[in-house]
Amino acid sequence: MENIDLHNHSRVSDGLLSPTELVRLAAFNGVTTLSLTDHDDIQGLAEAKEAANEAGVHFINGVEVSVTWGNHTIHVVGLNIDPQQSDLVAGLRQIREGRLARAKIIGEELAKVGIHGAFEGALRFAENPNIIARPHFARFIVEQGYAKNVSQVFKRYLIKGKPGFVKHRWADLADALSWIRAANGIPVLAHPGRYEMGKAQMDVLIDEFVGHGGLAVEVVTSNHTKEQVEIFANHVRKRNLMASRGSDFHGPGESFCEPGKLPELPYGCKPVWQMWSSQSTH
Repeated sequence: MENIDLHNHSRVSDGLLSPTELVRLAAFNGVTTLSLTDHDDIQGLAEAKEAANEAGVHFINGVEVSVTWGNHTIHVVGLNIDPQQSDLVAGLRQIREGRLARAKIIGEELAKVGIHGAFEGALRFAENPNIIARPHFARFIVEQGYAKNVSQVFKRYLIKGKPGFVKHRWADLADALSWIRAANGIPVLAHPGRYEMGKAQMDVLIDEFVGHGGLAVEVVTSNHTKEQVEIFANHVRKRNLMASRGSDFHGPGESFCEPGKLPELPYGCKPVWQMWSSQSTH
């Protein structure tokens, strides 16, 4: 029985586990095909692939690219990418440089509400300082006793309208998809149920995503409700897109479910992994 999980994070971005630890947990949970999709960085892929080979897990190179679309931050997962492709490498480098600048401003904003040393504190939690992200700030704030858990930190300090939220311009949707396609990857719209937009705007987003070369939508993911799963299953059926399945796992205690613990794709959805047979796996 195939158990496929195509959206996971390691300490290379904002996960809690090393790439090797992530692969071993996935293998323990019965995952047969795994992708590591760290935010805007591909440094963990070689280690993860080696660990997957040892564990007997089929490994798919991946990345999750941060995108600004209108007033929204969205994420596009690239699956089966060539991590050495120059356009992708350069584009991700550009995003990482922006991440560091944003993080410094977040630290300054948090200091204004009495949380001092947040940038330096977040860096302690970021194994890769180039991918310092809001979860690293959240872990520092929990450590300092300002909140009980990471979820509470986001609600109090780090989401839109709160003191530590800093608006940022990520990659354009067209650019992100062009980098993924140049690397022979499959662009997947990640966890669309998380984006706060109405039905009409979601239709526009998916149509634009497809227009720029998007091929799949993440239908099953850990924070989609049953109703959302069916909504996005209908989107892919209507547009003849592929459907993906990924836990968006970040670490024990911070994620809705572990790798390999997701329900199956709904009936009538074409699995994105069918494309492996028509492409070489990188």
